[in-house]
Amino acid sequence: MLEDNSMTKIQKNHNEFYDRIVELLKQARNSVVRTINKTMVYTYYEIGRIIVEEEQKGKSRAEYGKQLIRELSKKLTSEFGKGFSVRNLEQMRKFYLVYGKHAENKMETKTQTLSAELTKNKMPDFNLSWSHYLLLMRIDNPEERSFYEKEAIANNWSLRELKRQFNSALFERLALSRDKKGVKELAEKGQIIETPQDSLKDPYVLEFIGLKENSKYSETELEQKLIDKLEQFLLELGKGFAFVGRQVRFTFEEDHFRVDLVFYNRLLRSFVLIDLKIGQLTHQDLGQMQMYVNYYDRFVKLPEENKTIGIILCKDKNDALVEITLPENNEQIFASKYLTVLPSKEELKKLIEGKDDE
Repeated sequence: MLEDNSMTKIQKNHNEFYDRIVELLKQARNSVVRTINKTMVYTYYEIGRIIVEEEQKGKSRAEYGKQLIRELSKKLTSEFGKGFSVRNLEQMRKFYLVYGKHAENKMETKTQTLSAELTKNKMPDFNLSWSHYLLLMRIDNPEERSFYEKEAIANNWSLRELKRQFNSALFERLALSRDKKGVKELAEKGQIIETPQDSLKDPYVLEFIGLKENSKYSETELEQKLIDKLEQFLLELGKGFAFVGRQVRFTFEEDHFRVDLVFYNRLLRSFVLIDLKIGQLTHQDLGQMQMYVNYYDRFVKLPEENKTIGIILCKDKNDALVEITLPENNEQIFASKYLTVLPSKEELKKLIEGKDDE
């Protein structure tokens, strides 16, 4: 028996020894990949800068620029192989124009002083892959582009995650609940979570669960779909969320109740209760959530934790009903619509423009 225990201990030590080396090699490999990616991005930026400066020497800038890039593409492809097509070189040129200082005014400022002005400035700090920047460059609105760049860096979004957040109009959905100053802060700082309202979206986009817009399903089926795609749902909920449980039961006197989904937000230091409603939101639904929140505040949360947040995800809602049902100083109960298909970015942008005009 002692011999068996000794062998087990030796094997455990060997495993730990192996795991440490494997982890070290993985970290080194990831570090090399990050270094290569970053070097490549800086190199493409510099190539773009040199192209722009050379273009500005031509008398007929547009024609000279096209010819310049065509000739450069031929020479680089001949010497270095793939990766230097006319299209790719044009993207490098655009990259410099977009990410150089004062780039927001590049469409208006096309004098020869632009290049000299840009080269005097410190090179931007690039922390994403070239593929990320190819997507970001397609975003015309500088504030929106800045927001997605900061969020991608802060949350370590893969290219796939960045595409999903952009396609689901995250910036527009967050901007809907903010004034012009708030939208500017989104662009400059990304999403800062300090209050429950900071974490909210309206609508939430649940296209990843695979339910068609007009399909018939129950609240139980909707809940199961969200659990099946919990990783994507946490991404949609946003920063700081951790899953606690589903159909979490509590008993008050002799009555039993169940909360559909319970999360905890470590940034807000609050429990977050979510109820799912596939029909029209009613004042009874709001009252029920108020009771859930009160119970958690009085019997579950710790004294050092903040007040519980309740979110009702519903297919449809009447904002006037929500406003009149909840207290005027409400900071705990919220109702948001959910969509099972990607929203139209154009429609959301119109909503923002309409809000700004108010």
